[in-house]
Amino acid sequence: MTRKIHIFDTTLRDGEQSPGASMNTEEKLVVARQLLRLKVDVIEAGFPISSPGDFESVRRIAEIAGNDAVVCALSRAIDKDIDVAADALKYAKRPRIHTGIGVSPSHMHDKLHITEDQCLERAVHAVRYAKRYVEDVQFYAEDAGRSDYAFLARMIQAVIDAGATVVNIPDTTGYSLPDEFGARIKYLFENVRGIEDVTVAVHCHNDLGMATALALSGVRNGATQVECTINGLGERAGNTAMEEVVMGIRMHGSQLNAHTDVNTREFTKASRLVSSITGMGVQANKAIVGSNAFAHSSGIHQDGVLKKRDTYEIINPSDVGAGVGQIVLTARSGRAALKHRLEELGYEFEGTELDELYDAFLAIADKKKEVYDEDLESLLNERDREESAVYTLEGVQVSCGFPLTPTATVTLRDPEGNISTVCEWGTGPIDAVYKAIDKIICVENDLSEFTITSVTRGLDALGEVTVRVKAAGGQVFTGRGADGDIIVSSTKAYLNALNRLISRRH
Repeated sequence: MTRKIHIFDTTLRDGEQSPGASMNTEEKLVVARQLLRLKVDVIEAGFPISSPGDFESVRRIAEIAGNDAVVCALSRAIDKDIDVAADALKYAKRPRIHTGIGVSPSHMHDKLHITEDQCLERAVHAVRYAKRYVEDVQFYAEDAGRSDYAFLARMIQAVIDAGATVVNIPDTTGYSLPDEFGARIKYLFENVRGIEDVTVAVHCHNDLGMATALALSGVRNGATQVECTINGLGERAGNTAMEEVVMGIRMHGSQLNAHTDVNTREFTKASRLVSSITGMGVQANKAIVGSNAFAHSSGIHQDGVLKKRDTYEIINPSDVGAGVGQIVLTARSGRAALKHRLEELGYEFEGTELDELYDAFLAIADKKKEVYDEDLESLLNERDREESAVYTLEGVQVSCGFPLTPTATVTLRDPEGNISTVCEWGTGPIDAVYKAIDKIICVENDLSEFTITSVTRGLDALGEVTVRVKAAGGQVFTGRGADGDIIVSSTKAYLNALNRLISRRH
């Protein structure tokens, strides 16, 4: 039997740190339910001390996870961080506190201004302090990829002796080469007493495009936990993509002496869900979950696949949930069919909420022949955005075309219930709409990105618009909107981004 490799998902913590990819608590709960269907071993639910929203997210995910997954909360090597993390995890059946400190010369000398001995002392204290609350304590040696081998071994030895049950060796900057990173893991196994009795984790970043290779090199050399995210979401160039590393282990399990218990058939659904919620699109040629991952345009390739699939496909698309049949909903579908499909997507609704959703579903179904999963996800995301809105859209109307001057009339309702209507002109209809919104809301921002995508196929597809705005302080806020009318979608997206900006300030 091969070694079990634990899959530690950090989409809700490290993934969410990707600029513009922030999620609210309800959105995190939807993703967490999908992670449970994937059967990941650990969910890193957030960094509780960073904000009340993160604290609440960790607390509620801990409640729904039960015994199905370990729920982990991040902290720095600071007592108050650990106190708050423990409080957020108090209802978890399988809680884990993840604490640690920088161990590279750069982190110790330039960021923390401490010596190696002081670093060791802080690390040991943090592990012992966390151990007062939970039995399962994970220690991260931040920037281990650029640390001194001998000092890293001393650090890992010290925290294991202090009671750490998991030691995390991150290549925080994605700096290492795969062979060198694997050698670092091997060195620790050869030089740290008792390391074979704890879980050794690797957490790799994709700055040089090698996160998956780094993680697999770690596994080859003894690591038994991989930290990763859906779609490789994460800071800068992202993290190790869960779908890539899991399928890599699945294809080369005997060579790596490794396996995972992940339900790979949920990958495509998970990828689409995270992309929809965060507004971070998946490139067409992305491994495993990209729209072109199983597409063949070359005549030679098409001929080979038609004769025998594995001539050009090493993975069966159905193994990752691509091309799997599904119930297609129409205007004739009843509440039971809608409720069943929503539950498969990770949403649970009853009573009045289900009735309201069914009415909204029928409004879409009357305009479209078929309603797909993407339509439902877009509908639910739109509903959540409207419920959390500070300003709500009451109406939008545009006039444009050659040789007319594009004009827009926008009506918004403010938090006190007051209604404002403004008419503006612009270089195009969307520019005019956004100028009208700016005149009502009056919040300084810079529109840095605007994209339009078709939610599903066909001329009657919903159009989803994603915008990113940069606030005066440099923070990036993502807004999304979906509608059959692309002008309405664009209006909703911009308003959603500004609502997020205003809510964060409050």
